[in-house]
Order: sequence, then C-alpha cells, then structure tokens
Amino acid sequence: MLHTINKSPYTKNSLDTCLRMAKEGSAILLIEDGVYAALTGSEITSKVEAAMKKHTFYALSADLEARGIQDRVIDGIKVVDYADFVDLAAENSGVQSWL
Repeated sequence: MLHTINKSPYTKNSLDTCLRMAKEGSAILLIEDGVYAALTGSEITSKVEAAMKKHTFYALSADLEARGIQDRVIDGIKVVDYADFVDLAAENSGVQSWL
C-alpha cells in the first residue's frame, strides 16, 4: 500500500495517524506540506527515523524544492519526481491519502 501525506506534521496529525494504521512494509510518500516531515534536525526527525525501520519513505522533489528544503532531507528518505510517484502508485496494491 502507498500512503500519501500532504499535511505538515506541525499542523495536522496525518503522519501520526498514518504511522499508527499502516501495515509494516508500506510505502509512505510525503507530498505538498507533508515534506516538512522529511526535515533532518527537527522535532519530527526521530519519529520518522524510527518509522523508517518498518516502512519505506519517499518525498516529492518538486515539493521539497518549492519549500527550499531539498538539501535538508533525512538520510534514507528517497527523493522522487512525478514519474516516480506514478510508478509507486502503479506498483502498490492501493493508495491511501491521509488528509
């Protein structure tokens, strides 16, 4: 299952809900303001790093760049483009958007 998170973890609980509900081995794609969860050195970093032991994390490059944080991504989060986003959606059994 591909889970997409488009809300900042500083304003919504979408990331927490996703992490609580996602089955182990899920793909989690951070898009729009959700990419703020990919920031290294933040109060969210340790939560994401712990979750990376169970899930594969991705962040959309265009959204990272739009926010000027493309050089501050947690090690191990895979930065992907729109074509990769489509591939992830096609490769997984379904897509769950956390709003």
